[in-house]
Amino acid sequence: MGETEPGKAYEGIDATDAAIVNMLEADGRATLAQLSSVSGLSVSAVQSRVQKLERRGVITGYRAVIDQEKRGLPISAFVSVTPLDYTQESGIPGRLKGIEGIISCYSIAGAPSFLLVVRVASPGRLEELLNLIHRTVPVNTETTLILQTYFEG
Repeated sequence: MGETEPGKAYEGIDATDAAIVNMLEADGRATLAQLSSVSGLSVSAVQSRVQKLERRGVITGYRAVIDQEKRGLPISAFVSVTPLDYTQESGIPGRLKGIEGIISCYSIAGAPSFLLVVRVASPGRLEELLNLIHRTVPVNTETTLILQTYFEG
C-alpha cells in the first residue's frame, strides 16, 4: 500500500478505510476491536468495512513474517535478469513462477528487465538455482547477495 499519513484518504478509499488499511498493514493480526478503536467505528461496522476492502481488492491477503534464517534459508539475493532475446521478454515471469527459491519477480526500468528476490539454504543451492534459471529462460543474470535487511514493508 505504501506509507500514508494517519487519517488521510488516498485514491479509492476514504479516511476511515485508510486508517483500517494502515493498521492492518502494520499488524495483519489486529483485532476488530483494535481496528474499531483506530477508526472510531463499531466492531460490526469495521468488520463490514474490512470485508468490503477485501472484495474490492484493496486488501489482497494476510501473511506471517518469517525469520528466514531460522527457517533454514539464510541466503537471500537480488538477481537482475536481462533477456538475451527481447522478443521473449514477456514470457519470462510466467516461466520462472513456481521455481523453488524464487520469492518474487519485479518488472523494472533500466537495463535489466526483471529483478528477482531469491532465498536459499546455501551458496551451493544459490548456484543450482541460477543454473536452473538459465536452463529455463534465455537470460543473463547478475546476482547481489543481501547481507542484512534493516527493514521491510
